[in-house]
Amino acid sequence: MKKFADFIVSKKKLIIVIALLLLIPSILGFIKTRTNYDILTYLPSDIETLKGQNILTDDFHLGSFSITIVENTSDYELEKLEEEIRKIDCVGEVVSINDFTGTTIPIEMLPKRMLDKVAKNDSKLILITFKTGTSDDQTTEAVDTISELSQNIEVGGMSSMVHDIRKLFESETLIYVTVAVICCLIILLLFLDSYVVPFILLANIGISILFNMGSNIIFGDISYITKAIAAVLQLGVTTDFSIFLYHKYQYFKTKCANNDEAMSKAICETMVSVVGSSLTTIAGFLALCSMKLTLGTDIGLVMAKGVVFGVITVLTLYPVLLLVFDKLITKTKHKAFTPKFSFIPPVVKKCFISIFIVFLLLIVPAYIAQKKTQVYYKLDTSIPDDYSYTIATKKLKEEYGMISQELIILNNSIENYEINNMIDEIEKLDGIDNVLSSSVFSKYGFNESILPSRIRNLLLTDKYKLVLVNSKYEIATDELGKQIDSLNEIVKKYDKEAIVAGEGPLTNDLVGITAIDFVNVSYVSIIVIFVIMFFVLKSISLPVLLVSAIEFAIFINMGVPYITGTSIPFVSSIVIGTIQLGATIDYAILLTTKYLDERKLGKDKMKSVENALKSSVQSIFVSAMCFFGATGAVYVVSSNDMISSLCLLMARGAIISMIVVMFIVPSILLVFDKLIIKTTLGFKKGSKKNEK
Repeated sequence: MKKFADFIVSKKKLIIVIALLLLIPSILGFIKTRTNYDILTYLPSDIETLKGQNILTDDFHLGSFSITIVENTSDYELEKLEEEIRKIDCVGEVVSINDFTGTTIPIEMLPKRMLDKVAKNDSKLILITFKTGTSDDQTTEAVDTISELSQNIEVGGMSSMVHDIRKLFESETLIYVTVAVICCLIILLLFLDSYVVPFILLANIGISILFNMGSNIIFGDISYITKAIAAVLQLGVTTDFSIFLYHKYQYFKTKCANNDEAMSKAICETMVSVVGSSLTTIAGFLALCSMKLTLGTDIGLVMAKGVVFGVITVLTLYPVLLLVFDKLITKTKHKAFTPKFSFIPPVVKKCFISIFIVFLLLIVPAYIAQKKTQVYYKLDTSIPDDYSYTIATKKLKEEYGMISQELIILNNSIENYEINNMIDEIEKLDGIDNVLSSSVFSKYGFNESILPSRIRNLLLTDKYKLVLVNSKYEIATDELGKQIDSLNEIVKKYDKEAIVAGEGPLTNDLVGITAIDFVNVSYVSIIVIFVIMFFVLKSISLPVLLVSAIEFAIFINMGVPYITGTSIPFVSSIVIGTIQLGATIDYAILLTTKYLDERKLGKDKMKSVENALKSSVQSIFVSAMCFFGATGAVYVVSSNDMISSLCLLMARGAIISMIVVMFIVPSILLVFDKLIIKTTLGFKKGSKKNEK
């Protein structure tokens, strides 16, 4: 450890050059890492609905589709517009009412309910299929191109939703990082004793963020949610490592002969605490990899990697930067405005029993409240009203009664009369608006072979037949979930291998899978962090006590939406507990380590708690405020509900965890002092001074 520290302080220029050179591949990697805007692609690949999606892509060349509304357009103009759309690379079929005109099927022979679904008043619908998937870059670019073809076009469907989420996100990404950095900078300028150190600290973290984001190229792509919160979260989580090293360096400058020696000792002391502390944070993020929804793996791996890069740069580049700019740091010294919190030790010492009783009284109601917090799964909630997707969705709902569409994939061997019988059953279900299949035309005496080629290609292949179902129920509602269950029961009677696919069934699977993930991730994160804390603190009792305290903070944080009557996105409900546990358990470990050190020196429990609070409260406060500032700022400026909700929960969680660690954790240490001493290594057995 000493050799490592001496190497760092003796090779300043080399480390700076290496860091700058590594920025080149990092920036290139960051630019080339694709962003995925479709959460449904993170569903497990072995579920039936995704198998159905693969059939739609491979056999029907229907990677995705869009229902587009065209208004105030003549038949001639519509036909020209369709031809323009067909010229776009990844577009498959383009179908409208014009495809029936002039064919062997007289338009007046078509069922009225079918005609009502494709043309009304001054508007007409065009069904556009794409050969590429919903989240594919080619698809979103095609949607963009279609939107620009005419002012009278509004593009709907999942492809349009993903396109508009991307458009919204790309317009705000730079704002997220900017406001997070500005807020952190203000906090650090206030609470650190130099005007230069905050800039050095943030520059160092900025470089580690670029290393992390650039290395994401190994994954091929990352979720837009991960991309949005990764930098902000890495900034909030690793700031305390930097502050800790800086304070150690300032302390040893007064004890050592020169700055290099002071920094070497600071690195040695920081390395032990930072590496041990970071392990719990890394473990918390990696626990997300236990989710069946692979979005958890996406967030978990990127964030765990981010903490690793943060620790590496704090122990290598950051010390070098502090040494290089030491004279400037000294010249810009000022009085830190960090509150002293001198009232906390007396309050805790005097009222620790009362505080502990309050903790016991509130933990069960807090747990019940967080269990009752409402969660929503609708992915388009955050898209503004003036975006094309929202406009098209509203018109489809109000004018055409089209809210959600399901696609039934049947074996080609199923006879038309069986399909028609199946459709009759489906149409009797509550909430079914319309069902379309090639077999419907047989009712009117038309053979499938005389269907227009575009219609036939859309509904028939050598292996499969496709049935389109329009539902009146909203995506991600209980009503649609029950309807999909009923659809599956009906279609399986006629074809055991039939698959009900589409956005509704995929979202239905998302609901079921994430309900299991929520429980699994909570248990895995607690167990993994418990094990790491056991080795870090060398205690059997402390991991239980400290995790219980932070879990209490999580319960309160997650229970607030229930109390305020608000609902949160499903992603928030799954990952926030693990993020808050992993990111803020460090506060409890810092305080507890100080307490144990004092007790091992033979001081009584009251004096130990007092000294532990005095030496750690300010560090905890500054770290929590940086975490709060970075995430809270993004919450304020983000228009994307998924991102703003996550950031609000993280910001609030940082403050709640800070308060719990400042008041409840010391009370727990005092109440269970004898148990802690008996179950923690490092205390002499039977020593009377440790029994006080």
